[in-house]
Amino acid sequence: MTAVEVRNLTKRFGRFTAVDRISFSVGQGEILGFLGPNGAGKTTTIKMILGLLEPSGGRITILGRDARRDRNEVKRAIGYMSQQFSLYPLLTVSENVEFFSGISGLKRPEIRARRAELEAELGNGLSRLQVRALPPGIRQKAALFVSLVADPELVFLDEPTSGVDPLARRAFWHAIYGLREKGKTILVTTHNLDEAEYADRILVLHRGAVVLDGRPRALLEERGAESVEQLFREAIGGET
Repeated sequence: MTAVEVRNLTKRFGRFTAVDRISFSVGQGEILGFLGPNGAGKTTTIKMILGLLEPSGGRITILGRDARRDRNEVKRAIGYMSQQFSLYPLLTVSENVEFFSGISGLKRPEIRARRAELEAELGNGLSRLQVRALPPGIRQKAALFVSLVADPELVFLDEPTSGVDPLARRAFWHAIYGLREKGKTILVTTHNLDEAEYADRILVLHRGAVVLDGRPRALLEERGAESVEQLFREAIGGET
């Protein structure tokens, strides 16, 4: 089954075309690495899929539902971890879980269960600390937990390993693989090109268009490239 289907998706801001009739799909249970230089159209595309930005044209289907017509149903099926804003820093992690669980429509018994799960997951009383006091790796782990409180089928992770050390990065990807084993579909944006090879498939945007799409190993063999970074640079014409 296809989890996300994008057809001829377009976004214009006045005379500027940020996303130019792109088409791609994401299979259910797939990890898609979403790459591109700054200004490529990644964030704009994600905002349109999430329903935060109205497309100028094209169609988005999520889990068989029209993203525009069935917006409320689609939103309930999506978890989103933003790089810039995922948790309130002055609240404890447990309070963040309670808040986001509440706005997701969970009942009190479900919220208590989520808080207990978090405490077991983090251990050492970390759930009772303010978010701003947590090490980056623990903070990212907590942010991922919060994005999953409503048990979404589709998870968007925006730069999830930004600012964390290699050990925490590896642990985070282990968690992503665990989500895939549970049948979740994951779309990950990252600037760490060495991470992109961990994805089942990579898709590169440049100047509002899809310039590369495929499985990392297959693309490396097909194009005779030594690394995903080389693939990326060739796809965008050597620009940075």
